[in-house]
Amino acid sequence: MKERSNIILIGMPGAGKSTLGVVLAKELGMNFSDTDLLIQKHCGKLLKDIIAELGVEGFLKTEEDVCADVRAVRSVIATGGSVVYGSEAMRNLKESGIVVYLRLPYEVISERLANLKLRGVALKEGQTLRDIYDERVPLYEKWADLTVDEEGLDLEETLAEAKRLLSDFFSV
Repeated sequence: MKERSNIILIGMPGAGKSTLGVVLAKELGMNFSDTDLLIQKHCGKLLKDIIAELGVEGFLKTEEDVCADVRAVRSVIATGGSVVYGSEAMRNLKESGIVVYLRLPYEVISERLANLKLRGVALKEGQTLRDIYDERVPLYEKWADLTVDEEGLDLEETLAEAKRLLSDFFSV
């Protein structure tokens, strides 16, 4: 069994995983990694271009392969919103750390996300943001060790809540 020294952030696009991840890593003296950036580096393209070229299923397979191979220590890892579709990837991430679900209501996510395609959100043909929200929430809940309810919180308050919840696992 691997040492669980990482903090893995999961949640919908727009939930603030990357933003919180950078600040949390600085506060805790940890490294920071963003799996979307790892995927882009692996493929040599932007997420939206990977999805356009490989299709949603091809992108999800690439995301799972890259995330199943993440080997990090004492890192905060911000994941793409669709990582929870990949069981192998999630098992690897969960074995290496505490999985934290950043939960926001659909209405807030909808307000934050203007153009899904430009953001590189993995949307199947005919799927809406509501569809993926409803599909992913049970997966986020399944994989999460901890849940930060961000509704009504600003970044500083979200950071404080995350640190409070993580204090049982890390010296924060």
